[in-house]
Amino acid sequence: MDNLLTDRQFWVNYWESKTGLSVNIPANYLFHKELTTIAQTQKVKTAIELGGFPGYYAVFLKKYLKLDVTLLDYFVHQPVTNDLLRANGLKESDIHSVETDLFNHKETQQYDLVLSCGLIEHFNDTADIIQRHIDFVKPGGTLFITLPNFKAINGWFQKSFDKANYDKHNISCMDPTLLAEICKKAGLEVIQSKYFGHFSIWLENEKQRSAGVKLLKKSIWLAGKVFTKILPFNSRQLSPYIILEARKHK
Repeated sequence: MDNLLTDRQFWVNYWESKTGLSVNIPANYLFHKELTTIAQTQKVKTAIELGGFPGYYAVFLKKYLKLDVTLLDYFVHQPVTNDLLRANGLKESDIHSVETDLFNHKETQQYDLVLSCGLIEHFNDTADIIQRHIDFVKPGGTLFITLPNFKAINGWFQKSFDKANYDKHNISCMDPTLLAEICKKAGLEVIQSKYFGHFSIWLENEKQRSAGVKLLKKSIWLAGKVFTKILPFNSRQLSPYIILEARKHK
């Protein structure tokens, strides 16, 4: 079985279907507390976002944490990234963009922080794609990976109403224990590997869905938010994300 669950055309089609990509990234962007803590406590100066086009997290790291940031992805349409940079008061030269296949790219530089958000679940061999992240991490540097948790209610919703998108994800990798074990075997110190967020569900290209599906999604979303507002906790059944933080020994 091929390792890659998607191809370049999938991502071309995916991003071409999106509108309103040039948004202002807020200071409280998702995972901002975790990234800010890492940057401050580990004295991070350089970072690379893998698979992150158009570069939302790269922009966050540059805009708020003032890091030297690189964006590396299989598909980069530079005009879109440039528009995003301008929308956030940044210059085109503020982020280094590299369009390349991660499996053929030989990186000569290592970074204080290596992150990806929603990348590793698109590969069958989880240990292999994580090792490719680790290769970019400096000794003493930090690996930070996030991915959706499709073993939760959100996964049922995806499978029921967007099966094509659901099938582009490796569900078996959505396991904090597995991710921690892979990092430990690779010689990293695992700082945290856990379910993250109390509740959320989503659909790609929601505007194109039927009124019935949109109403059902809104109803489930509201019920889940109310429930987890009363009883806030992270869990396999409800949390929409998984986060992994690990450190490479010096």
